[in-house]
Amino acid sequence: RSNTGRQVSQQARIQQGRASGELNRTETARLQREQRRIQAEKRIVNADGTVTPGEKRFLRREQNRANRHIARQKHDAQGR
Repeated sequence: RSNTGRQVSQQARIQQGRASGELNRTETARLQREQRRIQAEKRIVNADGTVTPGEKRFLRREQNRANRHIARQKHDAQGR
């Protein structure tokens, strides 16, 4: 799945978590800010028209980290 597809999926998970009450407003804002940061990094990486293997690895790691953050926040059993 492309990074764009991953970001769409992660954004949907964040919205679903907010709607279900698994994420509070602060958690949602933090996760969305992280997604915007990754999107900005992706634009910078793509600016020269070539994405090197190292840049791909960097973006993949950032997406993996964001994925873990979403999962942790959705399942942290915090009161809403």
